[in-house]
Amino acid sequence: MSFARDAAAHPYRPPYVIPAPEPERMPGRLVLGLAFAQFGIMLSLLTPMMVTLALRVAQIVPAAERGAALGQVLSLGAILAMLANPVFGALSDRTTGRLGRRRPWLIGGAAVALLGLVIVGLADSVQVLMLGWAVAQLGGNAALTAVTACVPDLVPEGQRALISGTVGMMTSIAIVTGTFVADLFEANLIMAFAVPGVTGLMGAVWLAVVMKDRPAQRGAFGRYGVREFLRSYWVNPRKHPDFARNFVGRFLVFTGISCVTSYQVYFLMDRLGYAPGEVAEKLSLATVAMVAAVVVGSLLGGAVSDSTGRRKPFVLFSSLVIAVGLALVATAHSYLAFAAALMVFGFGEGLYLSVDVALAVEVLPNPEESAKDMGVLNIGNALPQSLVPIIAPTLLAIGGGGNYGALFLFGGIACVLGAVATQLIRSVK
Repeated sequence: MSFARDAAAHPYRPPYVIPAPEPERMPGRLVLGLAFAQFGIMLSLLTPMMVTLALRVAQIVPAAERGAALGQVLSLGAILAMLANPVFGALSDRTTGRLGRRRPWLIGGAAVALLGLVIVGLADSVQVLMLGWAVAQLGGNAALTAVTACVPDLVPEGQRALISGTVGMMTSIAIVTGTFVADLFEANLIMAFAVPGVTGLMGAVWLAVVMKDRPAQRGAFGRYGVREFLRSYWVNPRKHPDFARNFVGRFLVFTGISCVTSYQVYFLMDRLGYAPGEVAEKLSLATVAMVAAVVVGSLLGGAVSDSTGRRKPFVLFSSLVIAVGLALVATAHSYLAFAAALMVFGFGEGLYLSVDVALAVEVLPNPEESAKDMGVLNIGNALPQSLVPIIAPTLLAIGGGGNYGALFLFGGIACVLGAVATQLIRSVK
């Protein structure tokens, strides 16, 4: 946004940030910095969620109590992650220090996440484990909020889909990398927590060094009190209907995605008959294939979307591909069919990731509060991870139990409805 346009948008107060001319193209070092920061932070958060927290709980509590203890730890982390994004985003938007608006939260958040992971690795009780994971989630999400805000802050409009896809696919790559890290340090769980945390801090520092960041202008914001805290979670849908439509669309699509990511382990055991000891290997191989499809979809969708300047058709197509992938998983009765279905699902997810953030940036109510508003949107993809496990048992119980067809049909319908909601956006092509 130019100085003139910014001043026109806020005629009665100074602009929040001294603007800089938007570059025609992002330098490669900044693209790599964004990708590495996203990869490192997601590695530090996802590796414990997928593998190492469960192993750490198993070392602390008796076998009969493991499930309940792990559920307590993960539930606390999910709640904090959902609540933290908008708040840290609002605070980041208001930061006036010399380091800029994003750097303090980027580096500080990654450092706090590393501290929390070390506490988890050293914990000798569930209570200390919960404390460490809470610290890790708060720090990691503070850093993640800063990375997300860098897309509207730094990425030129003509590259947003490609770079959003590149950054987005780092999450899938982090998932695969996390399984290998956990396997490599299985005998030393402190290192299994510390290595992802250090990687996250390294990525944050790299991005902080290569990025341009300017502080918010003093006096542009009022004091951050209770009202501002509550406002961190709200964007008026009447004033900003396209933002609301995008939130609904994102929530529904990620509901469909969560049906697979939350229940693929049990699908392999219940539908395909694999023993618990075989699931990790089978899932790792299928996940590698899926991530390869995510990478292809992200790069292809981002490049074509940027070249055409269109977003909504790609959201529609990618959501339908995800729905097809869900249908294929629902009908899979062999491992090869399951792996092939995950590849279709992954290709659709990659296409979606390539345009999701780019479209979101174009419907932000106020670009100068991008971190806060992107944090609100992130609730749309975080909340389904908590809601799907609540809804799924009812769907699986239809017809006597194990009805994965009903679960994945529900996910497919959610994706289609999400695509429809996004098509109602009027301000974006």
